[in-house]
Amino acid sequence: MRKTLESGLIHALRAFLRVVDSGSFTAAANQMDLTTAQVSRLVTDLEKRLGVKLLQRTTRRRVLTDAGADYANRCREILGLIEEAEVNASRTTSKPKGRLRVQCMANFGQHYVAPILADFCKAYPELTVDYSTSQYFPDLLARGVDVSLYLAESLSDSGLVARRLGTTFAVVCASPAYLDRYGTPATPAELNSHACLRLVNPSITPEWRLTTGDGTILDLSPKGPLVADTPELLLDVTLQGAGITLLPLFSVIDAIRDGRLQRVLPAWRSPDIGVFALLPSRHFMDAKTRAWLEWADKRVSPQLCKDAAFFTH
Repeated sequence: MRKTLESGLIHALRAFLRVVDSGSFTAAANQMDLTTAQVSRLVTDLEKRLGVKLLQRTTRRRVLTDAGADYANRCREILGLIEEAEVNASRTTSKPKGRLRVQCMANFGQHYVAPILADFCKAYPELTVDYSTSQYFPDLLARGVDVSLYLAESLSDSGLVARRLGTTFAVVCASPAYLDRYGTPATPAELNSHACLRLVNPSITPEWRLTTGDGTILDLSPKGPLVADTPELLLDVTLQGAGITLLPLFSVIDAIRDGRLQRVLPAWRSPDIGVFALLPSRHFMDAKTRAWLEWADKRVSPQLCKDAAFFTH
């Protein structure tokens, strides 16, 4: 008879999967509000119960054994069934509550998320939103993030659940002062003789891909004095007259509206960039995550369409 953990087996299974997904006992402990020693003890007790080694521990890595890998897959199935049963049983009365961890690309969040956060917090007073920013593809499991808003032309197979909220695109623009001094390009090829300020991050390549309404696509390799991974910095430098840039429309729409920036080559823009809500790979969403996705569908998606219409009509 294996009596170890009889009263806390589910808790131990969750701890084990947290260690597997995050890659460390410390990260798992932070996500579960436990100490590293407590998580380590849970996994050790689980191994004693089973009589097998689940993880090979080194000073730097935690590697699943063959038995551990098979057991982890079975645990996911079991916990998924438990979660489904709990959700179905409590769906009529469950309320969004607790801590909702949201991650977003900084400039996108400033334009689309910040304006809706106050009303969201008022609508769900039992929720605490833990909001963070990152330009890079999110590691949701390691950081304990519930949902991330991320932009990319396409997504690699990351194991995350992706839900498309809409699309956006980037436009070429410069300050009136720069164009008065150096002239306005009449064709994409003329960009090669201008100072081009480039945005480069994991979702955007150094090359500029431009397209028109008739499906024509051009790939350019512009040169210039500055490469940066944040639209905010490039916007500031562009406003100072340092060159021509290709930036997401939400980064420049206000400056174009009030005349501080001027669109260049208005017949050309980037291909569509997908706006995705990314969630950890699991079958069932809790109430807080579901509430946030519904809110984003109602508030962010229509604004994406409205902003795109400003540039296409």
